[in-house]
Amino acid sequence: MKNKFSILILTFLFISYSHPVYPEKAPQSDILLSEKALEEELRWLQAEAIVFTASRQEQKVSDTAAAIFVITREDIRHSSATSIPELLRMAPGLQVARINSNQWAITSRGFNSWRANKLLVLMDGRSLYHPIFSGTIWHSKDTMLENIERIEVIRGPGAALWGANAVNGIINIITKKAVDTQGSLVSAGGGNEERGFGSTRYGGKMGDNAYYRGYIKYYNRDDFRLSSSGDPNDEWDAFQGGFRTDWDPSNQNSFTFQGDLYNGDAGDFNGGREFYGGNILGRWSRTFSDTSDMALQLYYDRTIDKLDFTGVVLDNEWAGAYVYTYDADFQHRFNLSNRHELTWGLGYRYISDYFHNSIPISFNPNRRNYRKYSTFIQDEITLITDKLKFIVGSKLEHNDYTGYEVQPNGRLIWTPHEHHTLWGAISRAVRTPTRFEDDFGPTIFGTVPGPLTIALEARGDRDYDSEDLLAYELGYRFLPTDKFFIDFTTFYNKYDDLFTAEARSDLVRFDFTGPAPLLVVPVLSDNKMKSETYGVEVSAQWQALSWWRFAGTYSYLQIKTDIAQNSTNVGTTDDIDNGSPHNQATLSSSIDLPGNVELDVFGRYVDELKAFDIDDYVELDFRIGWNPLENLELSIGGSNLLDKGHPEYPGEGLPMTEIERSVFAKITLKF
Repeated sequence: MKNKFSILILTFLFISYSHPVYPEKAPQSDILLSEKALEEELRWLQAEAIVFTASRQEQKVSDTAAAIFVITREDIRHSSATSIPELLRMAPGLQVARINSNQWAITSRGFNSWRANKLLVLMDGRSLYHPIFSGTIWHSKDTMLENIERIEVIRGPGAALWGANAVNGIINIITKKAVDTQGSLVSAGGGNEERGFGSTRYGGKMGDNAYYRGYIKYYNRDDFRLSSSGDPNDEWDAFQGGFRTDWDPSNQNSFTFQGDLYNGDAGDFNGGREFYGGNILGRWSRTFSDTSDMALQLYYDRTIDKLDFTGVVLDNEWAGAYVYTYDADFQHRFNLSNRHELTWGLGYRYISDYFHNSIPISFNPNRRNYRKYSTFIQDEITLITDKLKFIVGSKLEHNDYTGYEVQPNGRLIWTPHEHHTLWGAISRAVRTPTRFEDDFGPTIFGTVPGPLTIALEARGDRDYDSEDLLAYELGYRFLPTDKFFIDFTTFYNKYDDLFTAEARSDLVRFDFTGPAPLLVVPVLSDNKMKSETYGVEVSAQWQALSWWRFAGTYSYLQIKTDIAQNSTNVGTTDDIDNGSPHNQATLSSSIDLPGNVELDVFGRYVDELKAFDIDDYVELDFRIGWNPLENLELSIGGSNLLDKGHPEYPGEGLPMTEIERSVFAKITLKF
């Protein structure tokens, strides 16, 4: 490990000292930058980045009372990432681990897994979490990266504004307005792992105030390799297309209408899956005055995942989830007085699902409809003008699983000086039950051989309660110059009523239907686990010169979990306590070389995962971009360059897979 870390440091030193030195002045192209261009350049600093998710209105990061990090469109352009999960590695406090070629485990502040269920993911206000288990199936949630305006990452609860399941954080992927994607764009490339990818986009204008765009993308990715030996069969490919229209008929009103369709196949060691679906969204925003506005949003989402177990369980055996979501959201902001800015809203969601049961996976019942009603209110109170604000609010929800849930929070932000900001927060958030906890099974998931074979049978339980979090956060932001920014956050979280799988001796029965008798022990969902977590998250950005900038992050996380004394949980707490890295760090350098050449390097360190016997690792990604013409970009990208392969996270029921080195070339043309 020391050798790998030394290689990473030497790489950065080589990049720094091999570049032609401009000690007192920038390259000639930078001298011609206008004041407006320089202002846009400084937007790279997190303090100046614009965010929406923290308060449901646009504001600078420096004005928010939350642990927030923004992945900007320039960050995206300068990265070698070819997917949204890869971009998320930039953010502090996130645990981003790749399971295999097409599966990811992503969470914030612990409790990671393929089904990580305490992180709310949004795209343009549309929820991406899967209601069967409250997690995000990342391989089916995609868009054209060139269409992304920014990705807002909030660590810590945001339930007071966004509701249940915004427990450990929120990721909000915000795409560009149609007016910002005018003209044509064509991009294509390929490499050893990225076997082939391409996308095209066209944007136009309708009348004076209406703009539109349409896009199509395709990718084909190779499989990785098993840590033991053999082929994990995890290659995947997908096709996606979509559109967006924006119309501003007046200064007061604006309308957005957008949608996507996708279809793909992803393999794994046990067979594979076919995924397809689509969504459509409409939004009306109206501005009444400088201090009052409203927005109404409606969307429909259709998601289908078909799991194919052919040749592993029984021929032509497959399971599939069909989920249909209808959602309405309204919010209104206004000033009650000079010191009170109120934001309130209403929400309704209707979900209808159908599960095609199979031998390895089943739900009872296999069809279910459920609803959620919600309302929220938040008051931003100015205690001292431009110095001290108190933010208080709560979300009230009613769901078909646990009834009413109240999720309040209080936040204080103090700005003693324009370069210093101190904030603190106390919040409550819940993760409500899903079909997985309520209706899973009955499914045999393990046997214990002996004179009489014991079979463990998983079942859901309708008495399962919501998981509860009480979070304490403290943050400090410092902007010593207009080109350097540091953001520090510390937190303490206390969780109650976490998931356990309880073996129920009172429900034991004999099964004589098979070739041999079984003693069946039902294992039911329950809430007999508690946990405490604490940690530190730091990010820093430095515009060292007009042509050279650095960014770095560091995260520390500690988890301690306890199970009730009367618990008969069939699992252990080790997967939680030691299933997320205690230490993580990133360091990136971005250099504008003469001749319209860009050199970007991104290094990362991830601590060991003792629960899964995965060693710590250091990795390096890079990108070299060249613009021989104003509208033409040629680039070479690479990821995981320091290892031929390394595991990052285990898959559920899958052998350990190693993430392989990837190098690709790409061409982008605009006209």
